[in-house]
Amino acid sequence: MSNNTYYSIYSSPYGDIALTANEKGLTALAFQSGSAAIKLPEHTKKNESLFKEVHQQLNQYFSGERTAFDLALSPQGTPFQQKVWQALTTIKQGETKSYAWLAEKINNKKAVRAVGTANGANPIALIIPCHRVIGSNGKLTGYAGGLALKAKLLMHEKAQFTV
Repeated sequence: MSNNTYYSIYSSPYGDIALTANEKGLTALAFQSGSAAIKLPEHTKKNESLFKEVHQQLNQYFSGERTAFDLALSPQGTPFQQKVWQALTTIKQGETKSYAWLAEKINNKKAVRAVGTANGANPIALIIPCHRVIGSNGKLTGYAGGLALKAKLLMHEKAQFTV
């Protein structure tokens, strides 16, 4: 198996989204307007056909037809980050959870700060729904795409939160 990385740009209602993938699955999804914008490495090749299913599911999500994604994912991270990201995938659309809930979900109640750091390092935003994690007080907390984008995504999903 080769180590090729491919990319595509998806135009969402909230701005351009850069997508990267390898043969195993999606490796990154980043809104290009936020601080987590992807700078594509030189060896990355454009391949729209590889992202056809991702684009289709994103179209369905933004049109309100899809509430969960079913895509092959290949995020790169530490075992701890992987555990946090896996727990994030259990938060359903329309729900929000706290960092304390996330720490408890991975059976490490004392790791609230580390969970927050792993949440912020999530390379596949939206599909691994890190935007659904808010403060214990119900208020929005950091998001690589910016708090305005986080609020728009949560409003799109009809989730409850405090500004």
